[in-house]
Amino acid sequence: MADATKTASTKGQNPKGQMLPGLAGICMFLIFLTMVNVYAGLQGFYGGGPTRYAILTLCTILAAGIFGLLRLRKWGWAIVCAGCLLLSAGDFFLFTKFHQTFFLVRGIFVLVFFLYLVRPETRERLL
Repeated sequence: MADATKTASTKGQNPKGQMLPGLAGICMFLIFLTMVNVYAGLQGFYGGGPTRYAILTLCTILAAGIFGLLRLRKWGWAIVCAGCLLLSAGDFFLFTKFHQTFFLVRGIFVLVFFLYLVRPETRERLL
């Protein structure tokens, strides 16, 4: 019984390197969203030329950040936080322009993910 108490208190003192379940869920959602945006960019839904290459570049950076966050790296966390904030701002802009509820719901989801990522409990677990 004393061993179980000792290991529980040791885990509570040094949470670095331990992944929260929310991080994995956020990463799965964002990698899906990144794949959808890459597909849309390659099919020409965003237009051609510089817009296509900008979308593909941003998706590549976000994918690298997602895999960095899964390894609990601070640079991955920073890229994913910036990506969540930019995605939610873009969705809110599209909602005000087109008045489609889909953009509002997705923007709120991504904003909640951003707020989860900036919590002190989440940041102190990064390596």
